[in-house]
Amino acid sequence: MVLHFERSEFLDRIARARKRLADEDLDAVVLFAQESLYWLTGFDTSGFVFFQCAVLTRDERPIVLLTRRPDLEQARRTSIIEDIRLWYDAEGADPSRELQAILDELGLRGARVGVETTTHGLTGFNWERVRRRLDGWCRLQPGTEIVRFLRLVKSPAEIAYVRRAAELADDSLEAMLAEARPGAFEGAIAGAGVAAILRGGGDMPPSGPVMGSGDRALLVRSATGYRHLDAEDQLTMEFAGSYRHYCACLMRTVAIGKGNDRQRRMFDVTLDAIAAMTEAARPGNTLGNIDDAHRRVYDAAGYGEKRMSACGYALGATFRPSWMDVPPMLYSGNVIPCEAGMVLFLHAILIDAPANLAMSLGHTIVVGAAGAEVLSRLTPAYHVGA
Repeated sequence: MVLHFERSEFLDRIARARKRLADEDLDAVVLFAQESLYWLTGFDTSGFVFFQCAVLTRDERPIVLLTRRPDLEQARRTSIIEDIRLWYDAEGADPSRELQAILDELGLRGARVGVETTTHGLTGFNWERVRRRLDGWCRLQPGTEIVRFLRLVKSPAEIAYVRRAAELADDSLEAMLAEARPGAFEGAIAGAGVAAILRGGGDMPPSGPVMGSGDRALLVRSATGYRHLDAEDQLTMEFAGSYRHYCACLMRTVAIGKGNDRQRRMFDVTLDAIAAMTEAARPGNTLGNIDDAHRRVYDAAGYGEKRMSACGYALGATFRPSWMDVPPMLYSGNVIPCEAGMVLFLHAILIDAPANLAMSLGHTIVVGAAGAEVLSRLTPAYHVGA
């Protein structure tokens, strides 16, 4: 068996989740988020893209997993789950039947049952099957927050994995900067970054890297079609180092061939913005205060129309298609308290579309009792690849 945490840590997490069930007056929750299953039990799989869930009851009965046959040994060998039920692919197969049978066996007919719905592990099609199957049979309730918000504050063992992910992200950035020069192929730059993570014992990140030059440097999402860099160009890179599925992100926009005074000014203000955001990420503030700091710096410098309306999000152990461990996002008005043990990705981004210029900085922090610790060892600079 391969477990990345002590069994006692998993049991403590399960106990805390059961307390949340009691606090919310729920008898059970059906967990569809792969992140929840990994955090509670260690179960590590990509099979969540099919119908897969687990039932956690408020009482002490063991977690029951419902999955497909290909994930049987995966569950046995990567998790502490012992009660594993299978559904089989067949014409007309509807695994919501098996789920209802499990709930019935657990005595949950007529009970208050939460369901995780804010997850890539539950498609609209599968949710509709579950809803129709259980409507009137039990009382379905929102259940996304039962495990999700327990995961926001990381244990020391989790933070150790995040720190290693941050080291790998630094290695990745150094490898990509070394390749970023006029004429370089974006695919080769991205490949150098991913190779550094894998050589260091990390995982394939759950998304990205987001990489674009020229016009595409203004994009903040991946887009197909890598190109060669021009003699004078710009390159935006956003990516995650990943270790034991825990992610730490970095973001940079760099000049290629020759610097640009207008872009250099954008860098200076962006550096001030991310410094203010980092200072605001401390206990006693809310997550919304971080974005307030982001807005103040950019707006005072005249970049209010070129900034984003949010400035980051939570990070943790995530699976495809995203390294973003959301909610929460960092936006003005978010009242969630900033707590020691939170891991956040802060990004400050400017898009000057008329001038076809971008500038971005991003780093991962862990919130401590006295404030934020930046996990990257690399000092941001206006980099010119030549």
